[in-house]
Amino acid sequence: MAEAERRADATRNRDQLLAVATRVFGAAGAEPSMRAIAREAGVGIATLYRHFPTRESLVDAVYRDQVVRLTTGARKLLGRLPPATALRRWMDLFGDWIATKNGMLDTLLAMIESGEIAHAQTRAELLAAITTMLDAGRAAGDLRSDVTAEDIAAALIGIFTVAPRPEHEARADRLLNLLADGLRPASP
Repeated sequence: MAEAERRADATRNRDQLLAVATRVFGAAGAEPSMRAIAREAGVGIATLYRHFPTRESLVDAVYRDQVVRLTTGARKLLGRLPPATALRRWMDLFGDWIATKNGMLDTLLAMIESGEIAHAQTRAELLAAITTMLDAGRAAGDLRSDVTAEDIAAALIGIFTVAPRPEHEARADRLLNLLADGLRPASP
């Protein structure tokens, strides 16, 4: 096998492991084993450890990938949808991120406490993404002008605390729709 093929194969394996780990973490009530993630991805445990030598390295990769999906997701959604609709769809991405965090919570909290993950930086990135959508919505006239990114973040955390995904999907969707409706400006 040529070097380029080996690298492409390694990249595919890493991407597959990252996607499977994200899905498994999102569906798990407790942290799944590394062996369970490798099995679900259809690779051997050695392949998983070659790409992610520790649980922390896998959690870090999943966490960072999800943050990138949220921040770039805001821009992509705004590029193709009206701002209020883009924000509502982004709320679903945020819910997926919260669900994924639940399956890796113990490791993630330890990493935040040790400083391996900069929680403040993540918060700033997410608030900037929300602000971008709010600003676009205000300019378009389809989102209220008195709402802050912090308001949205707090409301989303509250919603996903009382209606965690995936087990309370319908309730979370109803609450997200209520929030989205409340963000529209009042009719004169």
